[in-house]
Amino acid sequence: CYRENILKTAKALVEDTKLLVSGAASSQDKLAQAAQSSANTITQLAEVVKLGAASLGSDDPETQVVLINAIKDVAKALSDLISATKGAASKPADDPSMYQLKGAAKVMVTNVTSLLKTVKAVEDEATRGTRALEATIEYIKQELTVFQSSEVPEKTSSPEESIRMTKGITMATAKAVAAGNSCRQEDVIATANLSRKAVADMLTACKQASYHPDVSEEVRERALRFGTECTLAYLELLEHVLLV
Repeated sequence: CYRENILKTAKALVEDTKLLVSGAASSQDKLAQAAQSSANTITQLAEVVKLGAASLGSDDPETQVVLINAIKDVAKALSDLISATKGAASKPADDPSMYQLKGAAKVMVTNVTSLLKTVKAVEDEATRGTRALEATIEYIKQELTVFQSSEVPEKTSSPEESIRMTKGITMATAKAVAAGNSCRQEDVIATANLSRKAVADMLTACKQASYHPDVSEEVRERALRFGTECTLAYLELLEHVLLV
């Protein structure tokens, strides 16, 4: 029942995505309608996904987290898409903002597809771990793209904060190795959830610290490079766990 409702609402959201993209080239009224419609649809989708997660029961909290993370990714992608649509409104087809809009729409569809795959996998215990890991790998790749963009963070933090956040990577690495050895679904799901948070926190802290007023251009470039290299190495580790 929940799966059918999620599927139906997700399809409606994809249609809203198309309207948002086409709305950038049309009137402000149509764009506003498309944005409002997509906001209503994502609210409905979040509700049915939460009901689906609740139906799993409290004895499987890690899988519930996987589902909630999937809808959070869709909501974030929609927010980014609406921002990109506003930026591209009334601009010519070859304007850079139009390419950003197409990129945001692609991420949006990717995350909706990922949500649907996750919902399907939840019904099959044998594939839950694999799917959770695949979703985490996709999420980390998207976070890395944001990290590597020229966008300056809204706030800065101390180098000490960045160092503190690397401890999460160490813990997640140990968890990933243990999951690769045990091959138990619950261990793999827990690894996926932990990895997702650890890498995202590390990337945020690294970028914020690299833009601290006391940091030189050379040190900033090195910090950003090492943040990227650390993430790519961790993605390789997760790919190995997935293969195992």
